[in-house]
Amino acid sequence: MYVPTHFAPADEDVQRLLVHHGAADLVTVGPDGFEATMLPFVYDRDRGALLGHVARNNDHWRHAHGQRGLVIVRGPDSYVSPNWYPSKTEHGRVVPTWNYMTAHVHGTVTVHDDVVWLDDLVRRLTDLHESGRPAPWSVDDVPERFYRGQLRAIVGIELAVERIEAKFKLSQNRPSGDIDGVVTGLRSAGDQRSADAVEEHRPA
Repeated sequence: MYVPTHFAPADEDVQRLLVHHGAADLVTVGPDGFEATMLPFVYDRDRGALLGHVARNNDHWRHAHGQRGLVIVRGPDSYVSPNWYPSKTEHGRVVPTWNYMTAHVHGTVTVHDDVVWLDDLVRRLTDLHESGRPAPWSVDDVPERFYRGQLRAIVGIELAVERIEAKFKLSQNRPSGDIDGVVTGLRSAGDQRSADAVEEHRPA
């Protein structure tokens, strides 16, 4: 990954992205070439692993076990218009760009076909995404027989983290006035998450 110095995030920021990302892309190489599946992951920092699951009918897991894999994790991303830069009116030497946060997580894939492992994973995923809601949903809200049937329809995926490359491209290379313009432009476009990310990572 090409990461200019001003777009290189601090380790603590990368760890936070891994904890709070949405779904991510698991990429491995199978018998017919690259295979990719988007799925939600839980980041287990103590184990140094990303944990997720795929449908049993998805053959990706059959080819992935023991293979080197890449998980592409994303934060907010957004188009940036040159019209948001005050420097446009000063000299006009500005062009469109794209802001984003991403981490490429490399490691070895292990497949888990064990209902105890899967039950723990599903509960962790549910707790992660239901926490903070007024009435959080729980796996205990559904009949146990139905739930057990759902567990048999999925297969666990674990990526043991060996290397992380990350890039937070959030207008840090622009003058302060242009960064103000990006924040204002994103907010006016209704993209609060991207605006907050630009503001948070503004150079000191």
